[in-house]
Amino acid sequence: MSKKIACLITDMFEDSEYTEPAKSYKEAGHEVITIESEAGKVVKGKQGNDQVTIDKSIDDVNADEFDALFIPGGFSPDMLRADDRFVQFTKKMMDAKKPVFAICHGPQLLISAKTLEGRGATGYKSIHVDMEYAGAKLQDKEVVVCQDQLVTSRTPDDIPAFTRESLKLL
Repeated sequence: MSKKIACLITDMFEDSEYTEPAKSYKEAGHEVITIESEAGKVVKGKQGNDQVTIDKSIDDVNADEFDALFIPGGFSPDMLRADDRFVQFTKKMMDAKKPVFAICHGPQLLISAKTLEGRGATGYKSIHVDMEYAGAKLQDKEVVVCQDQLVTSRTPDDIPAFTRESLKLL
């Protein structure tokens, strides 16, 4: 069955951490809806290879409309977590026990949403301490799946495992 996946993304996302999973989700028949502060805006990846046209404004969406949440890494999650609307959206998805996929710096939104307490997770090395302070049971491995809800990975090298486990939950 096709699922509707919310993707919180803005400028300076890690190119491959968006493009590769999004392509796999779409090939599996799922819909990926990109969400930023402004619909129609074009956001650029930090490698300069990819750009994404935003489908919806955060003001025009509700977490109830989506089956899953995808948070690519790069600097994008750190910029988005400064805006409470994105933090609240993330919290609602986690609280509703919907599948959440966060790679690299993606868990920064989960940290700000205070939703990592007691959960197994991983992320980019530079945010490991932040994740531990947020109460995560940190595991340094290519992919961590917690409670059949949360899928986290560390770097672009982990994308195949990240995508595989995400698709299993969908």
